Amino acid sequence: MAPPYPKELERTVRLANDAVVRLRPIRPDDAARLVALYDRLSQHTAYQRFFTVLKRLPPDWAEVFANVDFRHRLAIVAERETPEGLDIIGVGRYEPTDGDDTVEVAFVVEDGWQGLGLGPLLLEAVMRAGEARGIRRFRAYVLADNHRMLKLLNRRTEVLERRLEDGVVALLFRSPTDDPSA
Repeated sequence: MAPPYPKELERTVRLANDAVVRLRPIRPDDAARLVALYDRLSQHTAYQRFFTVLKRLPPDWAEVFANVDFRHRLAIVAERETPEGLDIIGVGRYEPTDGDDTVEVAFVVEDGWQGLGLGPLLLEAVMRAGEARGIRRFRAYVLADNHRMLKLLNRRTEVLERRLEDGVVALLFRSPTDDPSA
């Protein structure tokens, strides 16, 4: 049985350029839109997200990314209306780790939509959704030269642990509003 779609995570936001974007949980029918998003990413952005550059996001990866249980695995997409239909322009997600109350997060925003406030909105949406599902700690692996993401995490979260190894910064963090006694 498919898990219930968490409609309560849907919302409309306005970005710094006045564009209106819809944030919502990912759905299985988003797989093709994820492939299309990857095709629009610069090599630099794709590398910062996946630590490698692929000619194309493999369709089987897109299927896995688009199919989540909304509890242990969850993704929030940012979409906009275009004359051709809906385009996904950003994704924030979490995946399970070995720790029951810790998940790994990852984010990507299409190049033309970076710097408009979408990254912080996706971070907040993913952290809130995780916290509502009992998740207290988040882990991210960020390339050391991805200054924008490191700055975002440093400013918008409470970093508990930070390690640099082989050019990758491993961060363990929680929401700044999280009660440390919880």
